[in-house]
Amino acid sequence: MDRAPDKCDGESETGPGDAPEGASANRVDSRTRVGRRTVLGALAGAGSAAVAGCSGSGPDDAATTGLDADRLDELAARFAPTLYFDSAEPWFPTDPRPYTVEEDGETVVDGFAAFDGYHERYDETGEPPNPTVFYNGMRYEDSPLAVVQFWMYSAFDQFTANFHWHDWEVLHVFVDLDTGDPQLYVASSHSRSVPNNEFLDPDPDVVPRILPELGSHSSTLSVNEIPDGFRRVGEEGLLADITNTTIDTVEDLLGIPIAYGLPRDEGARLPFVVPEYEGEPIYEHPDLPSVTEESLVDGALTIRSLDALRSPPTDLPLRETGIAYRHGERSGEDGTADGDDAALADEVAESVVEYELVESAELEDISAFTGPQLSFEFAVPQAVEDAVAGHITSTGVPWEQPRYENPALDVTAGNHRSELAARYDAIADDPSFGDDAAGALDGVVARVTRATETDEAPDGEGLTTTDAGVESFVLIESDPEAVPTFAGGVAVANGVPEGDHRLTVNGAGRTPHSETLTVSADEPVTRAGADGEIPLVAREDARKVELDDAESDADLTRTAVEDDFAGRIYDSAIDGSDAVYVHAGGAYTTEVRDADDEVGAYRVNPDPPGAGSDDGDDSGETEDPIRIERPETGAAPLAGYVADVAEETRAAVAAAAAESDDGDDDDGSGGGGDGGGPSNAVNGLEKALAAAVEAAERAEERAREGDREGTDRQLENVVDRIARIEERLAAAREGLPPGLANATGKRIEQATKRVEQAQNSEKL
Repeated sequence: MDRAPDKCDGESETGPGDAPEGASANRVDSRTRVGRRTVLGALAGAGSAAVAGCSGSGPDDAATTGLDADRLDELAARFAPTLYFDSAEPWFPTDPRPYTVEEDGETVVDGFAAFDGYHERYDETGEPPNPTVFYNGMRYEDSPLAVVQFWMYSAFDQFTANFHWHDWEVLHVFVDLDTGDPQLYVASSHSRSVPNNEFLDPDPDVVPRILPELGSHSSTLSVNEIPDGFRRVGEEGLLADITNTTIDTVEDLLGIPIAYGLPRDEGARLPFVVPEYEGEPIYEHPDLPSVTEESLVDGALTIRSLDALRSPPTDLPLRETGIAYRHGERSGEDGTADGDDAALADEVAESVVEYELVESAELEDISAFTGPQLSFEFAVPQAVEDAVAGHITSTGVPWEQPRYENPALDVTAGNHRSELAARYDAIADDPSFGDDAAGALDGVVARVTRATETDEAPDGEGLTTTDAGVESFVLIESDPEAVPTFAGGVAVANGVPEGDHRLTVNGAGRTPHSETLTVSADEPVTRAGADGEIPLVAREDARKVELDDAESDADLTRTAVEDDFAGRIYDSAIDGSDAVYVHAGGAYTTEVRDADDEVGAYRVNPDPPGAGSDDGDDSGETEDPIRIERPETGAAPLAGYVADVAEETRAAVAAAAAESDDGDDDDGSGGGGDGGGPSNAVNGLEKALAAAVEAAERAEERAREGDREGTDRQLENVVDRIARIEERLAAAREGLPPGLANATGKRIEQATKRVEQAQNSEKL
């Protein structure tokens, strides 16, 4: 299948599974990490610029013609990039022509022939076969602006979420023919939803450098003084490796460059999977005798079974540099830019391979790159399998793509197109590509994080969220093209149609997240998750919460889950029933809303103190789900929630008081419950909580009896009891364990909120 016409991102490879790699762990700096509010501010900057050339009608750029042959050769030799590959990379840029066959009168490159032939030659010589980079040149008519394209072919693509026969990557070098200076580098990324890696006004005396991602070969630029390392944000005297910028449409938010980058160079783990064909791992296919398990990405980076992956694979190695590819015939002597480039390559790479530079016109008689669709080695959810089906086949032919003749279609950062348009009349200053295009964005955005227990809560009763650690991929099921996260968990999905959509997030070793969201034409950016954040839970820590309204009288339309400490972690539109995975170490309020915007709330504490736990090998995901049967909305369930959370807290306070008394008796201090001071205050707090339980239970009873006046009166009593609890808590903090004191305060905040909702509810 030729999927290239769907690609507009600087490469003709797959959507969800081409993710760039990174450098060593000691280069990761916490200051480069992306916060939730940072992401949301930067997303507008991605704008519809991130779908440059992909929206049907492209910008009205000037026509292009081929460059003069001598000038093209000169520029190609000057700007031929040096590539620094991951030490585990199996597939280096090569020449596809040895693997052509004739089919129905056309010349095609067969996937089996290329994959097997490449490894046969590699094994025979011990060196990457036929190292080659292809180049093409175009000039915009009546303009000094020209572009040299460097196309790199690999025999195979293997990644965490997809894989396919053949792979083409491209680097565009925009050059001013009058001055000879480069204007912009554009290196291929993953999909039209993720902007390419771009750099404006690069140093004309520095050879372009590319860091291909392991297995997928998605290309990241390196322009700073660390030749084999990627930096998203400039710091410590080093340049950033991209100049993609954001639009300042959200006040008081810090922007970051939105581009794919290199996950393993930014501290994120990236698991790879083994492709399967006809029910067997691809290396066992009889038509691939030269391909073995060792031919693929190193097994240390590979997962072979989802069932065995109970935890996120956080021990996977980060990026290390292996082979460097450089053009050996570039003009220059020692001491010139070329000499400096050669010295750098020799210094940081395990070995240096010199590649041949060949004009891509010599390939244009090839009509297709073929190969059957591949599949995952292990079973995955059908929705995921369907979603990536169009992305695990073969790549297209570069010379039949619009960007081959108009490279500006691959300029995906709005600030870069605007700058080129300001400099050259040949580039259209099309608003849909400019940095003021946020209003036209139809994007869904979020930051994927990791839910983990917090030290501020009682053991097993409170969460916080941290960096994801392992990259994930996001699927909008109504428009199935999975999108890889980047920059430690940022997800940007552009081109999402107006209307309701189901969004699913999967991460290795984590339970999936799924929600329903609505994309509105009135909003340029739709935030997925809870205020733009989607915390995932490790499978070993997961418990499933199910909401079943099959027998409920309420027409439920929305549900949310709030942890006592992490706050709202789930928020989704629903059609009656719903299910969500939560961390067993949290304590939650589950909120439901109905079609009349009436609210109900339920307490969910998967592993409260004293309840015991299953110490077996099974994860919480395999335990019986926590079910909320016949959920209700109105004053009655809200009052019932207040009674439940107050009683849960009362029991915990009583247990803490009893433990304190026992400890005091043991050490002879004489500070028991009758001695006044903190212990007396704790006892007073327990009594205040018990009074709140009683008042809330009476309020629920009156509501279920249909007694509006009685309900309101009892809710006022609850308000008074809560005020008393707050007073007692202030006095008792010194006598409580810090975690329990914190939790009591958080729960009283929730109880206050729910009492107010009950008082404002029109429904008893």
